[in-house]
Amino acid sequence: MALALVLAIIFGVGLFSGWEFANKNSSTTTTSKSVASALSSQLQSAGSSSSSNNLETQQEAAIAKIEPAVVQLDVTTAQGQQIGSGVIIDTRGDIVTNNHVVSGAQTIDVVLNTGTTLHGQLVGTSPANDLAVVRIPPFAHMTVAQIGDSSKLTVGQEVLAIGNPLGITETATKGIVSALNRSVTESTGATISHAVQTDAAINPGNSGGALIDLQGELVGIPTLAAINTESNTPANGVGFAIPSNLVATVVSQIIQ
Repeated sequence: MALALVLAIIFGVGLFSGWEFANKNSSTTTTSKSVASALSSQLQSAGSSSSSNNLETQQEAAIAKIEPAVVQLDVTTAQGQQIGSGVIIDTRGDIVTNNHVVSGAQTIDVVLNTGTTLHGQLVGTSPANDLAVVRIPPFAHMTVAQIGDSSKLTVGQEVLAIGNPLGITETATKGIVSALNRSVTESTGATISHAVQTDAAINPGNSGGALIDLQGELVGIPTLAAINTESNTPANGVGFAIPSNLVATVVSQIIQ
């Protein structure tokens, strides 16, 4: 009986020790999982915040790079005044814009982003592609836009539109490339092939401005917004731009 009692005590102590060890191990494991989960959540949050900050930094840098090259065009015609945008593309002072912005122009005043106004001279136009070139005298510290490769654009890619919508100068709007290779016909009869569709806001006055990527390169010339036929008003978030590769080809032909 004494031996049985001793064995019972030993067995009980062992069982209790095992239970206590298992309980502590379970508690430690649970605590470790909780710590790991919290750490993972913090890392994900930090990564998301970092990504957002990086995108904002890219957008700011891209706008700062192109903005000095974007100008406002104040055009006088026989019918009155009209406003558009343009982009300085070379050191000779050549500015690319839409043909419909300068069509019938009697005078063209070019307002730089510094507020300085210069007289512009119409070099030539391509009505079929709705493009034109206006020239101003070169000036010190003139910023020239870098023309990008529009064939590398992808649907969903972030883009920014820079111009003077409704005469509100130096306005930037953001969006994505909604579609590529659209064929759109303007009210003037010009048909733009391979147009870039974007949901970046484009309003009257944006025409002839800059559509850029996040590297600040010119990838298109905003030209028009789709019209809602039911209300006869511009459709929200459906705009089109002439691709930069076509712009580069046509402009070189105009200048020559």
